[in-house]
Amino acid sequence: MMRSRYCAYALGLVDYILDTTHPDNAEARPDRAAWAREVAAFSQATRFVGLEVRSSAVHEAEGWGEVEFRARLLRDGEDLSFAERSRFERAGDDSRWVYHSGEMLPD
Repeated sequence: MMRSRYCAYALGLVDYILDTTHPDNAEARPDRAAWAREVAAFSQATRFVGLEVRSSAVHEAEGWGEVEFRARLLRDGEDLSFAERSRFERAGDDSRWVYHSGEMLPD
């Protein structure tokens, strides 16, 4: 899921990003069209240089998992790279994995 979302940002696949984001995520917006414009603008303005998944764990019985990664991003020559521990949860009628939240980590 982490790799597919990173690739979706890099390719500007906005609907995929929105569809794989938990409704309780802090960046989720009730106005889907406005949210889509925000994500599209970010994707278009950002160069996605690489993704390093450092660790992952799935807690299937509890319906959640986490991924630690480092994403390399550039915008207008500025390094926006970051490390994060992401939480994914099962959601929706089909219990698909979606991005719930993230905690920034030291690089």
